[in-house]
Amino acid sequence: MKTAAVAVLGLLGALCLCSRTEATTAWDVLRNSAANFTGILPCGGWNCDCEFRNPKGCCCVASQLSQLEEATFMRMVGLWTNLTGLTGQIDEIIDGRNIAFTATLTPTPGCFGPFTRNVSIPYQNITLNQGYGYNGALGAFTAPRPGVYSFSYTVYSNMGPARERIYYKTQLVKDGQVIASSWEDNREDSEDSSTQSVLLPLRQGNQVYMELVSGRYLCADTQNYNTFSGYLVYPLLEM
Repeated sequence: MKTAAVAVLGLLGALCLCSRTEATTAWDVLRNSAANFTGILPCGGWNCDCEFRNPKGCCCVASQLSQLEEATFMRMVGLWTNLTGLTGQIDEIIDGRNIAFTATLTPTPGCFGPFTRNVSIPYQNITLNQGYGYNGALGAFTAPRPGVYSFSYTVYSNMGPARERIYYKTQLVKDGQVIASSWEDNREDSEDSSTQSVLLPLRQGNQVYMELVSGRYLCADTQNYNTFSGYLVYPLLEM
């Protein structure tokens, strides 16, 4: 901008010299005034033929401003492209991280079990299911995307009368593989609970669920004490 201002002042000063030059047209006045200008020009010199006939192509001020404008525009285009790409990546990560669920057994004064085989526990009272990875009918979570997931569960059973035998065993299973388990088998008290938490790397489509081991049972949970929950800690590339 400073260079452009000097050029304009130089031109105005040159025009003031028009009285010293004989001219018959306005074009001649401008041409002769510029030619007779003795001040310092930002271009280092003044080529009247060039400046007046093709100013955009040869005037150093115009050329510098044009180059600056072009460089600024290209930089803005680059910044916009990078910003758009970054926004897309952030949206993808944020959308992918919204995976979490929490569910409990339906409250009942009776018992769930015993069964003659291991049975998936249907935590059907769903209070959170972001990403829709959890299926309450099956009691299973299916990973919508690969990543490291955190799972936790609480097991509770109340046999009622004292000296009744607490006899439960549950296990966290990943695609048929037992990952963690909790059990109780005593007559010291009639009410008991336990909690487990694990971190699991999962591929897209892996299933995680809770099982009640055959011959065992969960009784008298009227306060939603039996819970199963999980969430995505961070996503991974396809494993």
